[in-house]
Amino acid sequence: MSDSATGPEPSGSLLQRIGWHWRHDPKIELWLAWWTMVVFYNLFGLLFFVVTRTQPPPKPWWGPERVVQWFEEMHHGLLIGFAFVFLISGMTAIMNALLAYSIRRMSVSRAFAYSYLVIYALSTLPGMLLLGIGVTVAAMRPDRDPEIVRWLYDFAFMTFDGTMGVFLVGSLVWMVAILIDKNRVFPKWFGYFCLCNALTEVVVAPAWIFNEGWVFGWNGVITWWFQVFVFGTYTGVFITLLRKMILREDFGTGPLPELATDGAPERSGPMQAAR
Repeated sequence: MSDSATGPEPSGSLLQRIGWHWRHDPKIELWLAWWTMVVFYNLFGLLFFVVTRTQPPPKPWWGPERVVQWFEEMHHGLLIGFAFVFLISGMTAIMNALLAYSIRRMSVSRAFAYSYLVIYALSTLPGMLLLGIGVTVAAMRPDRDPEIVRWLYDFAFMTFDGTMGVFLVGSLVWMVAILIDKNRVFPKWFGYFCLCNALTEVVVAPAWIFNEGWVFGWNGVITWWFQVFVFGTYTGVFITLLRKMILREDFGTGPLPELATDGAPERSGPMQAAR
C-alpha cells in the first residue's frame, strides 16, 4: 500500500501507519472495500454454517412434525445468527462497488459494470435475506400450525438454494467483460473460470423438481455440495485477484502494469508521475 501513497510510509506503531494511509493513500477506498469483502465472507460462513446451521441445508423431504422439531432445536441459533446477518447485509453494497470498479477499469463498455452492479445488488435478496426472513418468521412463532411452519421452511430453503439464475447471469457478464478486456485487469483464464461458476448455477434447477434424494434435492451432491465447492474456490480466487488488481492500479485508462518482485507496479501511474 505504501507504494501507492503520496510519500514514504512512516515508521511507527500500527495505528500510526493506518492513520497515515487513511489520510494519504489514494487507494484507501479500494482497500476498505477489499477488506470489507474479506470480513463479510468470513462472517457469512460463520453465521450460516456454525451459528444458524442452515448450511448444509436440512432435508427437503421432512414432514411437518420433523420440521417443527428442527426449528425447536435451532431456535436460538436462527434468531441470533440472522440478527447479525441482517446487520452485515449492507456490506454487500461495498463489495459490489469494488467488483463494478474492476469492470470499469477494463477497456469495455460501462454497461457491463452497471449491469453487474444491478444484478448483484438484486441477488442479495434470494442469496441471503429471504432465507433469513423465512426461518426467523417460523422460529419466532413456535405455536403456529405445523403445516404453516413447513411452508415457511420450504419457502426459505428454496429461495436460497434454488434461485441461482441471477448469479448465473452475473457470472456471464463478468466473463464476457474479462475476455474482451484489453487492459489486463484479470487473466483470461479467470474469465473461463467465471463460466465454470455460471454452469454450476444451472445444476441447482433439479431442486425445483425433486423434493427428495441425495443427488438432486436442495441438499444434494449435485445441487448443493458440488456447487458450493466450485463457488468457494471461485470466491477465494477472485478475492485474491482483486487484491492484486488494487496493488497494480495506477489510476490510468490503459493496461494495468504488472507487479515487480517487491510488490510494486513496474511503472508509475499518473499520481506518482505528478510528484
